[in-house]
Amino acid sequence: MSLFYRLSILCLTVLFAACTHQAVRADLPRATESAPPAYGELLTRYATPDGVRYAAWHANGEDMEKLRMVVDFYANTLPPQASDASLAWHLNAYNAWMLFLVLENYPLKSVTEIASNFGVFNNPLIRVSGERISLDELEKKRTLAVFKDPRIHFAVNCASESCPPLHNRPFTAASLEADLDQLTRSFINKNPQGIVAGREGAKISQIFEWYAGDFDGKDQLIDYINRYRAEPLPTKAKIQFLDYSWKLNEAKK
Repeated sequence: MSLFYRLSILCLTVLFAACTHQAVRADLPRATESAPPAYGELLTRYATPDGVRYAAWHANGEDMEKLRMVVDFYANTLPPQASDASLAWHLNAYNAWMLFLVLENYPLKSVTEIASNFGVFNNPLIRVSGERISLDELEKKRTLAVFKDPRIHFAVNCASESCPPLHNRPFTAASLEADLDQLTRSFINKNPQGIVAGREGAKISQIFEWYAGDFDGKDQLIDYINRYRAEPLPTKAKIQFLDYSWKLNEAKK
């Protein structure tokens, strides 16, 4: 078999696979809302300022089934076309799937128990718009890379103590801007997992270290933080990074 023939077969195979992939996606309905109504009911019931009431949620079979229907919504729809509605849809999809993975494996002390070596984030454990992907794919490639808004880091929840708290209602296009602003300000001003200011400098979340590029680089972190901080950090403040706790963000009551 000639090299030209083999390459021709390979190209046809790739083209066929791509067309088939597109056909599958085209068959899916495009969402007209960023979250099904049941998701709002569940968040109101179980998401608190102190964490998520996982034990109560896990014990409620009806609400577990409702969450399954929520993630099925994201598995079997395409995001809305409008930008704000689409971003809200992506944020809700990430948080709903993270909740689902925790509750399906509950009880847990940490999300790192779901799959070794942080595999809960980098293994294809979820389904979004008809595709089997990872949480990292959803967060980094489909959300951060597309919408390019650093405030996304304060809206997605990794089910861990050092993560910004889970928002207690679904994101919608109508309230998205206000919600992103409020969540960013809250994490930077009020959360001890976000910023701990001292006389000689500040300890800040490792989120700012890991995703420094999204905040205009390590040299610009203080400038970014001060956009949202009520008491600005000194421009030359010495920065250290807080240890990140991967302990489950479970409500104390």
